Amino acid sequence: MADEVPLRKAVDTAWSVYRATHRDVDAADGRRCLLERHLHRKWDSRESDAKELGLAYLERLPEDEC
Repeated sequence: MADEVPLRKAVDTAWSVYRATHRDVDAADGRRCLLERHLHRKWDSRESDAKELGLAYLERLPEDEC
């Protein structure tokens, strides 16, 4: 769906930045799935700046969440 392209880009961007600053996090880490769900809920509720919301969310997750 074309409407989800910005959401996918926001997830990809937030995840890339997070992994660049947390080199010990694997690309397949479960936090990416949590990030996708979080941003999807924010997107559905029409909250803006998904990239910033995504990074803030990832920083709040405990290391042993997944």
